[in-house]
Amino acid sequence: MHAESLQIDFHLPGCRSLKEKRRRLARLRDKFGRVTNMAVCESGQNDLYDRAQWTFLAIASSEKIVQKTIQEVCEWSAHTLDATIVRVHREHIA
Repeated sequence: MHAESLQIDFHLPGCRSLKEKRRRLARLRDKFGRVTNMAVCESGQNDLYDRAQWTFLAIASSEKIVQKTIQEVCEWSAHTLDATIVRVHREHIA
C-alpha cells in the first residue's frame, strides 16, 4: 500500500467573510471528496478570511496511482479555483 499527503496553502485576495471563503473553495471538497482513494479536509487557517490550508491524503496499491492523484489535485487547484496557491508540501507516508 502506498500513501502520500499533500498540503496546499491558499491566498484568497479580496475575500471578506468566512462564508465567501468556504464558497470559493467548496469545489475542492466537491471534486476530490468523492474520490474513493482520497481523504480531504480544511486543515488550517480556518478563521482567516483571505487564507486557507487544505490537506489531501491519497492511498492506493500503486505508487503511480498515488502520484497521479496528487498531481491532479495540484493542477486542478492551480487552474480552477478563485485562489492563489502560496505553498505546496508533499510527503510520502508509506
